[in-house]
Amino acid sequence: MFVVHQCSMDTKWAYLLSRLAIGLSFFGHGLVRLPKLAGFSHWMVGQFSKSYLPETLIVPFSYILPFAEFIAGLMIILGLFTRQGLLLAGVISLMLIFGTTLIENWEALPSQLIHVAFLSVLLVYLPHNSCAVDQIIKK
Repeated sequence: MFVVHQCSMDTKWAYLLSRLAIGLSFFGHGLVRLPKLAGFSHWMVGQFSKSYLPETLIVPFSYILPFAEFIAGLMIILGLFTRQGLLLAGVISLMLIFGTTLIENWEALPSQLIHVAFLSVLLVYLPHNSCAVDQIIKK
């Protein structure tokens, strides 16, 4: 009986560590870009200058992306509306993967795919999300 309980606790700790890791990644990506939005936008426009995407799509996306990353990361870190935060991070990741393939930045693709894998596993194991604001709200 003790072993089953211990495995359960280990699963919950593993979930928390994974949730915090992916949350910090998104949070950090957004946080460092927020103070330099114009510079980040200019950089992104330059990156996509030879892609099929028009600048009229890239510019708004480049200004929204840091806020979306920051918010998704914060939600995941806190465990507040965790499912929605994971799904938001997933949508962000899918858009980044699409952009990465359009500009043939194959070096960035593995990292983005790893993010999606983490998010997918966290969604599947969401019932183990015990150390979260979501659990306080449920009560």
